[in-house]
Amino acid sequence: MSPLQGCLLVSALLFAIGFAGAVSRRHAILALVGIELMLNAANLNFIAFWRYGAHPEALTGVMVVIFSIAIAAAEAAVGLALIIAIYRQYKTSNLDEVKDLKG
Repeated sequence: MSPLQGCLLVSALLFAIGFAGAVSRRHAILALVGIELMLNAANLNFIAFWRYGAHPEALTGVMVVIFSIAIAAAEAAVGLALIIAIYRQYKTSNLDEVKDLKG
């Protein structure tokens, strides 16, 4: 097995764990952690394809990952702010108990 295949396998496992956590968890913070795991799996894919690609001297993969990390940090901040606002309104962070948000 090549190093690229190993990185892609780890990334696929990380993405699957994150997806299962985001879909199956009812606690809002744990669902947000699952989404963050999926973003980290995508970042690992970017780095792996950059490192084992045709032109590893060009820093395109690193630049995309840095941009993605910045987006993930903003997403986490907005997500936590929404969770705090929902908790103040409904006194729960369980996603099943918040029924008024359905459109």
